[in-house]
Amino acid sequence: MTGIGTAESTTVAEPRLAASVILVRDAAGRGGSEGVARPAGAANGLEVFVQHRVSTMDFAAGMVVFPGGRVDTVDSTGWDFADDVVERHAAAWHLSSIAVEPLTARHNAGRVLAAAQREVFEEAGLKLDAATLRPWANWVTPEDQPKRFDTYFYLACPVSGAEPKHQTTEASSSLWMPVRGILEAESAGTLRLMPPTLVLLDELLALGTMEAVLAGEREIIPVRPQPGALQEFFRNRRQPPSLAP
Repeated sequence: MTGIGTAESTTVAEPRLAASVILVRDAAGRGGSEGVARPAGAANGLEVFVQHRVSTMDFAAGMVVFPGGRVDTVDSTGWDFADDVVERHAAAWHLSSIAVEPLTARHNAGRVLAAAQREVFEEAGLKLDAATLRPWANWVTPEDQPKRFDTYFYLACPVSGAEPKHQTTEASSSLWMPVRGILEAESAGTLRLMPPTLVLLDELLALGTMEAVLAGEREIIPVRPQPGALQEFFRNRRQPPSLAP
């Protein structure tokens, strides 16, 4: 699988900072959005805006993913969010690698937040208020992979009338899909997900509504899978459900 390596190399790649945004909304009572495909079967529960990555990508080729990408130099300056937003985000990521050095934790939190805003705008044409982006999860690619990311996942609910759209060449399509439908398609083998996407969608399915998603505080504990975890994950997913452990 493109972008998934083996455990033979003795050189450990340094994980690059990345940001990904889970755009989510209640599906009940919504009709189709202009310019955005909308599958049947999303009468209730939650739905998320996802992208189907093209098969030529060198990482997560052919996967269904959330909008996002690497943190770039441009994300270090020109922020349009208030200091209190950065402080809140730095506190939320306090167990993650960007907060290891207290003196740089705030700046790092701002860089990742700016990258999340930029990537959603570039890939989905949606300008998100930084104050509405909620820190949600942190996953780090295992050390045996040739390309590694320290990815910070945010959750956001677009305001009424603000619609994301498909505008990235890295994906063949972008659309709102029901969380349950994505997971059922993955189980049937018709869609492919990376482990973080699968786990985060499972969480959203269990929560069920935006009210439940937004209720209460969330303690973010970084997930750092061991070497071999990705190979094991995809090996199990290729088995019929009755044979998978």
